[in-house]
Formats: sequence, structure tokens, C-alpha cells
Amino acid sequence: MSDIYDIIIRPALTEKSTQMAEEDKHVFQVKFDATKPQIRRAVEKLFGVDVVKVNTMIVPGKPKRVGLQQGRSSAWKKAIVTVEEDQMIDLFALESTEEHGEV
Repeated sequence: MSDIYDIIIRPALTEKSTQMAEEDKHVFQVKFDATKPQIRRAVEKLFGVDVVKVNTMIVPGKPKRVGLQQGRSSAWKKAIVTVEEDQMIDLFALESTEEHGEV
């Protein structure tokens, strides 16, 4: 897994993750087999920030039901990335430039 675009799947934009962004912590959904050093390099290269710490966890799938059919949602890996205090990742600015083809 050498390509940085394969490691980070998407940012996790929730109410809690936006509050954590104020504390210089950003949450991403990453590939299940990605390691902490790979996640660190990918975030540093993609966003041009210095990463202080990477915490990872497996989010288990939840039981789901539609009518009589039962199943589970997929498990996924979450990475909480702490960046340097004077740096930040602006995910909303990145999204607007992608729409206009500027990236």
C-alpha cells in the first residue's frame, strides 16, 4: 500500500469530529490494514502539516434490520490525527476547490 490516496478513504465529518478539530485533532476513515506510520506520511503529504500523533481504532459493524432481513453494517478503521498546534487542516476549503477542478 504505497499510494497515499489508497490509505485515507475520507474524513469523518461528524459533530464530535468538528469539535475535535478545534483541539488540532482530525478524524479520518482509513484502510483496514493501514499502519500508523503510513497514515502519518499520507496526512503530511496530502495536507502539508506536521503530524504529532496518530491514534487508530476499529469501529465494529452494527446490527441492522430492514423488514425481516437482518444483517450488519461493515466494520471500519478510524484514525485520529493530532497536528502541530499552529497548523490546521481545512477540509471544507479542500472540498470547494475539488468541485472547481483546481486540485
